[in-house]
Amino acid sequence: MIVTERLILTPSAVSDFDDCHAMRSDPKVMHFIGGVASEEDTWIRLLRNVGHWTSFGYGLFTVREKEGGRFVGEGGLAHFRRGLGARFDDYPEGAWALASTAHGKGYGMEALSAAHEWFFGNREAGRTVCLIDPENVPSVRLGERLGYRPFEQMTYRDKPMTLFERMP
Repeated sequence: MIVTERLILTPSAVSDFDDCHAMRSDPKVMHFIGGVASEEDTWIRLLRNVGHWTSFGYGLFTVREKEGGRFVGEGGLAHFRRGLGARFDDYPEGAWALASTAHGKGYGMEALSAAHEWFFGNREAGRTVCLIDPENVPSVRLGERLGYRPFEQMTYRDKPMTLFERMP
């Protein structure tokens, strides 16, 4: 568990399903990240996130407000094996999604900074990557504030995407 000034980050758990599905059912949240998810798709993603913790000892955190425990979203580092090649797939990938009620509050930076600090506090500093739709300006800005820089444009799932890297 990570505690920041306003947030609590815990490893993804099956008990997060209802909150995750509410977020993944919101067109505003999902516009740039695959479209609105069915219950089955949310369940599969959640199990993938839980499995990261078992398989690698890290993964995406569930992010909640410290005061009251309201769900904020999820974020952290993981291995998604997207099939984008060794320059991407061989590195931990930063990832995040925030509930629309959490947009514009600085929660993304607070949570992802803490997740990156925790990650590198537990393993050797190294290159990380992330994949962002170039039209998702708030996410691009967050990635850049976290230290990610674009290194390639590529098509992923029939959409142009920007690949970013963060060097130690």
